[in-house]
Amino acid sequence: MQCRPGERGTLKSETLAQAWNRTVAASPAVIDAATLRACSRAELARLANEWSETHGPAVAVQTVIFSESNGVEWLRIFIGLLQAGAVAVPLDPSEPMAARRAMAARVGASFLWADNRLESLATSRRPVRDGRRIVKLTSGSTGVPRALAFTDAQMLADGRQVCAAMGIKGNDRNFALIPFGHSYGLGNLVVPLLAQGTALVCGSLALPQVMSAEIARGKPTVFPAVPALLRALAESEIDPGQLESLRTVISAGAPLAREIAQAFSAKFGKKIHSFYGSSETGGISYDRTGTAALTGRSVGRPLRQVKIEFGRGGRFSVTSPAVFTCGNRRRTQGEGVYRPADRAELNSKGELVLLGRTGRFVKIAGRRLN
Repeated sequence: MQCRPGERGTLKSETLAQAWNRTVAASPAVIDAATLRACSRAELARLANEWSETHGPAVAVQTVIFSESNGVEWLRIFIGLLQAGAVAVPLDPSEPMAARRAMAARVGASFLWADNRLESLATSRRPVRDGRRIVKLTSGSTGVPRALAFTDAQMLADGRQVCAAMGIKGNDRNFALIPFGHSYGLGNLVVPLLAQGTALVCGSLALPQVMSAEIARGKPTVFPAVPALLRALAESEIDPGQLESLRTVISAGAPLAREIAQAFSAKFGKKIHSFYGSSETGGISYDRTGTAALTGRSVGRPLRQVKIEFGRGGRFSVTSPAVFTCGNRRRTQGEGVYRPADRAELNSKGELVLLGRTGRFVKIAGRRLN
């Protein structure tokens, strides 16, 4: 099925690679929080261009699967693939090689990048020319892994909606602990770097003492987190002053209990902002004030370009420029339409209140369980 992203305006026609080229400068792109070693945007661009010049002729309009930990190497490969015109499929770095090869076969990848080399997987290659640029891998509401293809326009739309709602600017620093290749990491960490130059302070371990020390050293201003990380920080005995640089603390990926929000606010004097979305849609809603998280009343208001329509039993559909259209038959005026498995309603403040799920699967610690 062809992709019809429904572009509107001049920026929507920009590719991720073009957005990155526009932001390249001498200021830092990636900072290792453990060592404070910084990689400038210009240095990262040089590394990515070298990768693209070496491997680009082979991978152009082909699907390439790769798995790396957060850091310069992940971005070097990803940007190199974008520059080469390939379709990037990032995997969780914890996946064993057998699982990587199985997923490569499932998505029809022509190449696998592993152990610092490009391995050819297919004897016959079919060029991908329908506009897809990134394939997100998700467990989906059925518990079975799904491959979701997105265009440049859809990824940029999600990143820009996120930055606009959360007030993330080019001179901010994101504390990067969530995986780059997950939907949350792509929208909140990778695309803001490519589109507007928001630097990444890469954390090393999800332990309270390590996180707080690295935040104190790297001085990030925004922390996209998950409830488990925030609970660990709130229950620790670390010095609250170590998190002083943080202006915005975000929670997504799982429901945020109000007890966590209240404990975190009491300890650090900072509110947690709930963020809700899905791999299929990108960001859906955001608690801009942080007050909804304190009471647990909602997951915030829908993002500016997100349209929500309700049906029976609390089921709802999401329409926005960020919703995938590749392989998605549901669309309106060129934009994708997707119906999550969650049930919800709008409260009197216009905020989205989640009421539970319709299927037999729930998400616990990032995994779908029956």
